[in-house]
Amino acid sequence: MSPLLILAIAFVVLTIMGIPLFVSVGMTTLLALYLIDIPYTLMAQTGYSSLTPFPLLTIPLFVLAGRLMEVGGMASRMIGIATTLVGAYRGSMGLVTVFACMLFAALSGSGPATTAAIGSVTVPAMKREGYDVPFAAAITASAGALGSLIPPSNLMIIYGLVSETSIPRLFLAGLLPGLMVTILLMITTYIIARRRGYGGDGAAFTWAPFLKALWDGKWSIGAPVLILGGIYGGAFTPTEAAGVAVFYSLFVGLVIYRELTLQKLIDALRFTALLTGILILLTPTLAFGQLTAFYDVPTAVQEGITSLTENPFLVLLLIAIFYIFIGTFMESLAQIVLFTAVFLPLVTSLGIDPVLFGVFTVITCEIGFLTPPLGANLTVAARISGISIERISVAVLPFILAYIIGMIVLILIPDLTLFLPNWAYGIAK
Repeated sequence: MSPLLILAIAFVVLTIMGIPLFVSVGMTTLLALYLIDIPYTLMAQTGYSSLTPFPLLTIPLFVLAGRLMEVGGMASRMIGIATTLVGAYRGSMGLVTVFACMLFAALSGSGPATTAAIGSVTVPAMKREGYDVPFAAAITASAGALGSLIPPSNLMIIYGLVSETSIPRLFLAGLLPGLMVTILLMITTYIIARRRGYGGDGAAFTWAPFLKALWDGKWSIGAPVLILGGIYGGAFTPTEAAGVAVFYSLFVGLVIYRELTLQKLIDALRFTALLTGILILLTPTLAFGQLTAFYDVPTAVQEGITSLTENPFLVLLLIAIFYIFIGTFMESLAQIVLFTAVFLPLVTSLGIDPVLFGVFTVITCEIGFLTPPLGANLTVAARISGISIERISVAVLPFILAYIIGMIVLILIPDLTLFLPNWAYGIAK
C-alpha cells in the first residue's frame, strides 16, 4: 500500500471518528513524518514559525474591533442607514440584512462574526414582520459570509501568508466581487420575498430620513473609510490598520456613543479568544502542507487534472467542486492552508493570477460556511433564530446558487477581480 493511500485512510478515519480537525491533521502529519523518516522536530519548528508572522496579529485584532463595534452601537446604526434606503421594498428587512452585512463586513473580516453581529438584530425584526424563520436565518447566514470576501478578510490574510501574495492587493481584489455577490444576494432575497409577500410596508425612500440616519451613523461609516483608506493611502499596513480599528471602536463606543461597558468589553475579549482559537490549526496544517512537497503531491495533481483538461475555466470549476465538497466538513482556514500549496502551482502554470485564485478560493470557502454538517454561519444563524441547522440548510439553497453564479462570473471575467489591484499597482509604479 502506498504511503499516500495510508495517510488518506488515516485522515478520513480520524475525521469520521469525530476527533477535532487539528488533532486529525496533526496525527496524520506525524504518521507522514514517520513513513518518510523525517525528524519529528519539523512539527515543533513549523509550529513556531507558523505563529510568528506579524500579519497574523491582524486576525484577532479585526475580530475584536468588529465585536466592539457591534456591542458599542456601531452595527445598529449601520442597520439604521440600510433601513432608510430599502425600507419600502418587498423583503425590506431581508434587504436591510444583506446591505448591513456588506457594511459590517468592512469592519469584522469574519463571516461568522458578521452573521452574529447583524443577525442578532435583524432576525428578531424579520420574525416580527412575519418572515418564515428558516428564510430569515438563511438570509443572515448567507449575507454574513460576505465578511470573508469584502476587505478586510481574515481568510485573505491567511491565503496571502500561505501563497506569499500581497495582502493589500487581495483586499482590493475582493471589493468588486463583494459588491457583485451582495447584489446577487439582494436579488435572491427580493424574488423570494415578493413571491411570499414579505415586507414592503416601510416608508418610501426620501432624502431627509436617509441623511439623518447617515449623520447619526457617521462614526460607523467612518470606520471602513479610515481602515481601508489608511491601508491604500500608505498610512499604515493591514496589521497596523487592525490596531487602529480596535482603538477607533473603543473610542467611539466609550466616548461618542457611550454604549460600551466594562462587561461588554470583557465579553468582546472572550468572543475574540474563542473565535481566533481556530488559529491552532495553523501548526499541523502548515506542516502537512510542507510534506505534500516531499510526496510530490502538487505535481501528481497537476498531471492528473491536465490529463483531463487544460482549459482554465474547467480546471477552476473542478477545483471549485472539490473545495465545496471539502468545505462541508473542513474549516476554511485549514482548507486554505492545506490545498493552496497543492493547487496554486497548477493554476499559475495555466496563467491564472494568484490574486484571482485567492478571491476564488475565498468564495468557495463562503459556500462552505453555508453547507452542513460544519457550516459555521449556519451554526451561528441557528443559535440566533432558535431553529435547527437542517431547516436553515434547505432555506439557504437559493443563496448558495447566488454564490455559485458569482463564482462563475469571476472565472469568466477575471478583470472584475483584477481591475482594482492592477489599476492601483499601476499608479503606484
